[in-house]
Amino acid sequence: MIVTEAYAVCREIAKREAKNFYYAFRVLPRHKSDAMCAIYAFMRRADDLSDDESISLDERRVAMARWVAAWRAARAGGATDDPVFVALNHTQKLFQIPDQLLEELVQGTTMDLEPQTSAVQTYATFNDLYRYCYLVASVVGLVCIKIFGYSDPRAEKLAEETGVAFQLTNILRDVKEDAERGRIYLPLDMLAQFSVSQERIQALAAGASLEARERSLLGELGNRAEQYYKSADSLLPLIDADSRAALWVLVTIYHGLLRRIERSGYEVFGERISVPTARKLGILAQGAARSVGNRVLS
Repeated sequence: MIVTEAYAVCREIAKREAKNFYYAFRVLPRHKSDAMCAIYAFMRRADDLSDDESISLDERRVAMARWVAAWRAARAGGATDDPVFVALNHTQKLFQIPDQLLEELVQGTTMDLEPQTSAVQTYATFNDLYRYCYLVASVVGLVCIKIFGYSDPRAEKLAEETGVAFQLTNILRDVKEDAERGRIYLPLDMLAQFSVSQERIQALAAGASLEARERSLLGELGNRAEQYYKSADSLLPLIDADSRAALWVLVTIYHGLLRRIERSGYEVFGERISVPTARKLGILAQGAARSVGNRVLS
């Protein structure tokens, strides 16, 4: 399979599935947009294998192991007709993305497949949750800035913290769905701080009414996310000019989602909160204007 065809397949996957991310891809130069679609398609495949509840956890582990082995063989130069692997290999070489970052991407998507010592998947402390956020989101940010381009090494820590902001936003938005799947990403030390039990979170997911202490708990996680979004503001000027609009679109959509959650009073156990498509299109239009301006100035 030729590279252009492989990228076209990845672009279709991103267009169909990426939602928030695809809005940002559209304001990148074509070669960077193609690369982002390849990265997304790779992550999407890993996520789909990890979350496939039509098969058992053991079967998912086996399927994931086979897929990872096939990818590693392709990365090492083995023959492959998988368009995602073909596009990803080209992207990795073009933007000099280290093997370690891609391996950490896979590690992040497979964390939910690891054997659990209890019926509910939890994290003991916020530091433990931060490590989870690093693997499932910050690593994505570190790969993205390789594609976006940067020269100041400060960009790496800022990209890490921006990824944490995104993932904490996801955790708040998805707390109900995660609890229904036996996953509580609100760390145990914070639950104890606000006198909220795991059983109470599951009761809220089942329809119980939100009380003040639970709003305070969710608000604390929201406040931490807000602090990490400040890193995104500092990261923006460190990114190559032709990619700043894409980062701005991503941050504006995700931060907007967090602010919608905050304005709702953290009513995240009812209807899923999202940024309306019309608002995303408006942000995209602003991003496109920024992209033109940045390229003129660069």
